[in-house]
Amino acid sequence: MTKKKTKPRSRATVDRIEDDVAVLVVDGQQVTRALDTLPPGVREGDVVDLETGTVDTEATESLRAEVRAAREQAMRGKKPPAGDFDL
Repeated sequence: MTKKKTKPRSRATVDRIEDDVAVLVVDGQQVTRALDTLPPGVREGDVVDLETGTVDTEATESLRAEVRAAREQAMRGKKPPAGDFDL
């Protein structure tokens, strides 16, 4: 039996929105996209599935929880967990 290889989904995190342009982080690289090409109501910190053009709410909430935990840990005077955090 052969396993089907699934292509990894292309996701981007909305870093910031400047006027009608969104700055996204895709695979560690910043790219810009016209805001009107993204899902309606997209916000900074949202994770966007570039294949479907939708906000991945599960991934967004997971990322926000990681960032909250890192901030809380930093506020307690401890080092945040290693790694990069894309918002």
